[in-house]
Amino acid sequence: MWTRRVVLRKSFRVMLAGSATNSFLWNFIATSWAKARQLLPKGFSRLELKEMNPAEVDSRDLEIDPLDTFGTMGPTDVVVDIKAYRLKISGKVKQPISLAYDEILQHPSITENVLLICPGFFTNNGRWSGVSFRTLLMNAVIQRESKYLDVKGAYGKVVRITLKDIDQKRIFLAYRVNGAPLPQKHGFPLRLVYEDAYGYDWVKYVEEIVIS
Repeated sequence: MWTRRVVLRKSFRVMLAGSATNSFLWNFIATSWAKARQLLPKGFSRLELKEMNPAEVDSRDLEIDPLDTFGTMGPTDVVVDIKAYRLKISGKVKQPISLAYDEILQHPSITENVLLICPGFFTNNGRWSGVSFRTLLMNAVIQRESKYLDVKGAYGKVVRITLKDIDQKRIFLAYRVNGAPLPQKHGFPLRLVYEDAYGYDWVKYVEEIVIS
C-alpha cells in the first residue's frame, strides 16, 4: 500500500542514486504521489472523513464503527423472501447459475475491513464478511472476452465494475457485518462491498450479477 511516507522515502532514494535524469525523477515522483494515500490515524474525525474521497485515504488504522451507529442511504425497507431468494449469474458465461442463500453461505468466506463514505453525510468503517466474485464465478466459467460485471439490486440499482478491479481491490458480496448477519436496512441478504467507491455504489439487496 502506497502512503505519502513511502513515496517520500522512495523519491529520496532515487535522488541519492543520482543515475536518473531530472525528467525521469520528476515523472517518478509525480506518478508515485498520485498513488499515495493519506494514512488516517486512530481517532480520526468522522466529521472530516465524510468529506474525503475513499480512494485517497488509507483507513487501516481506523477503529471499526459500532453497527448501531452506521448510517444508511437509499432504500432500507426492501423485504426479501429468503426461502425464494436466488442470486443469478448470467451474461457472458458458459453456465448460468442460480444460487440459494444457503448455497452462498457454503462457499469459502472472506472478511475485510472496508471504509464506506457517503459524501457529506456519514461514514461506516465496518468489518464485512462474505464471498468473493471470483469464487461465485468459478462454476459459471466466464467467457474470455468479458471485461465487466454488473451488480444489480432488487430496487433497480446497477453498478458496473471491471473484472480487473475485483482482483486488485476489496470488492465482494457481504452477508455479515461486524460479526452479525447483514441487517435488512443495510441490504440483506447481500450487499456489494466496494473499496474506493462512494457509498451510493455499494449496491444493497443484490439479486443478479451480469457478465459483459
